[in-house]
Amino acid sequence: MDKQDIRSWLERYRQGEATLEETTEALARMPYEDIGFAHIDHHRELRQGFPEVIYAEGKTKEQVRAIFQRLLSESGKSVMATRISPETAAFVRESAPEASYDEAARILYVRRNVESPDDNHRILVLTAGTSDIPVAREAALTAELMGNIVDACFDVGVAGIHRLFAHENEIRRASVIIVVAGMEGALASVVGGMTAQPVIAVPTSVGYGASFRGLSALLAMLNSCAAGVAVMNIDNGYGAGVLASKINRMR
Repeated sequence: MDKQDIRSWLERYRQGEATLEETTEALARMPYEDIGFAHIDHHRELRQGFPEVIYAEGKTKEQVRAIFQRLLSESGKSVMATRISPETAAFVRESAPEASYDEAARILYVRRNVESPDDNHRILVLTAGTSDIPVAREAALTAELMGNIVDACFDVGVAGIHRLFAHENEIRRASVIIVVAGMEGALASVVGGMTAQPVIAVPTSVGYGASFRGLSALLAMLNSCAAGVAVMNIDNGYGAGVLASKINRMR
């Protein structure tokens, strides 16, 4: 429910098209809806401009489907479920055939009422390696569904840094840059030193034993000597996409 929905219900009541009980019931569902195993935050769209997003990992397929259906029913904007397996996505799509599934991003979504993006304010997603693409796709698709133009350059890490320099035009054109890297996570510092734009670094769990499933990249990014680099949690492409969207829409 958004502000227009509230106005619509109040106007219907004022015109006598809805009873007091119907209007009260509709507005009572606005903050959240208790479905037993979840309290769905329908108020989030009012507070933050985008509906609650489902984190599917750890939930049963029945739980994901129930939440997805309620969000589809109550929200007029895009609905997303992240970290969702192909099997659960297929199960949800049986009752929501309009949903699309991006297997690389592990996101099930229905794209609705996405605002026209500003071509002069673009988000760029860079990955150090091909193995980082799933987290990068999660970030990119999240930002796209929130109404941004997103460009991407994959496999431009420091092991062959000339590959990065070949994309200098894209780097300079971007308003916000997301850098996704595992191993030692050095790409974020390099990019941070190349641009005056905000850089959001996302460490991934890609790497051999001493990478400690992304901890090495996380610590390296936190200790970056490049100014203006923000760091997300390990593998948190969704969080990076949301933050990049918020920054981009303020610029």
